[in-house]
Amino acid sequence: MNKLSLNTQILLGASGGILLGFWFAMLGQESNVAQNSLYIAKLVGTLFIDLLRMVMIPLVFTSIVVGVANLRMHRQINRVWQGTLVFFVSTMAVAVLLGLTAANVFQPGSGLHIAMFQDAMQNFQATQLSIPEFFAHFLHSLFQNPVTALAQGNVLAVVIFALLLGIALVIGGERYRNILLLMQEFLELILMLVGWIMKLAPLGIMALLLQLVATQDTSLLSTLFKFVSVVLGTTLLHGVIVLPLILYLTTGMSPLKFWRGAREALITAFATSSSAATMPITLRCAEQHLHVKREIAGFVIPIGTTMNMDGTALYEAIAALFIANLVGVELDLSLQLIVFVTAMLAAVGAPGIPSAGMVTMVMVLQSVGLPAEAIAILLPIDRILDTFRTTVNVEGDLVGSLVVQKWVNDNR
Repeated sequence: MNKLSLNTQILLGASGGILLGFWFAMLGQESNVAQNSLYIAKLVGTLFIDLLRMVMIPLVFTSIVVGVANLRMHRQINRVWQGTLVFFVSTMAVAVLLGLTAANVFQPGSGLHIAMFQDAMQNFQATQLSIPEFFAHFLHSLFQNPVTALAQGNVLAVVIFALLLGIALVIGGERYRNILLLMQEFLELILMLVGWIMKLAPLGIMALLLQLVATQDTSLLSTLFKFVSVVLGTTLLHGVIVLPLILYLTTGMSPLKFWRGAREALITAFATSSSAATMPITLRCAEQHLHVKREIAGFVIPIGTTMNMDGTALYEAIAALFIANLVGVELDLSLQLIVFVTAMLAAVGAPGIPSAGMVTMVMVLQSVGLPAEAIAILLPIDRILDTFRTTVNVEGDLVGSLVVQKWVNDNR
């Protein structure tokens, strides 16, 4: 009997985690079996996430340094920069437009009353963040002591430093060739570690999904059914129709072929709700399964993990209109245009960690005068929605790497 492939093991693990989660939810968290199983699942899931985080920063740093240097050597850096920027901005704009359109058509939140959520809002303290403060905070996060950024896991600052170092290595030419070779060898070592960690992926993903399903607050989920349906429907529309269509029209790759190659990364993104933690697996899928050149994948994927957040931008646009309906505030076209812009900016500034969109959501709400405290309404259901939007975020990074590679090859 042939050994099951890693893809098959991950699918079996994900299915098992969901089924066990429903079973433990029916047993109730007071059950000794459920309590012990959830404790073990938490240990296994935390171990898997911690291992991915362990390799994330070194992988981001070395992949971008090596990717920039190799691209520059082949005179491709300008094309890759242009293609990456155009793709990321365009797809995020489409995602936000889809979200705003769906929110205007289906009007989630209308007919509900803010009083019904007073318990959820009572103990919530929102961090006040004006647009100028957001920009100041965002710019400050770009340029930091690289040692501090590496130690604290500040992905955005690491990306900026790696970009500058990669360019400096190329400008230095042969004088710094040994440093570049060292970076390439270090990258290969990190990718070897990723391969080892992936052997734990089926168990880790099963444990994470088990916790998610067993502990989700289904009563509030049913109360906000319309909002959840609009968010999930629009997110799936973007992930299942829009992004695959862009990929097919640009590269000719069929959606089924793409999903087979991207399966490991998409399932991991769904289970972890963290595009940053998933990034090692996203890189692996791009290079080994979708056959994106290492120098392109090593450039597009880390930057996309930090800046390309289609699912997050779409969610924040819908959530802003949902809260407006909830508190009885009508947003006209000009105010929705402000939501359009700020949702994109906030998504770019959101770190690739679980529920990061809730942090930057405050800026979107305040930009149109909505109460920031109202995001407490979304907290109990954010975890389940975050799984879907993170999956679309990661899908956008993979599609972007394929589209950019095609654009570079066609413009040589």
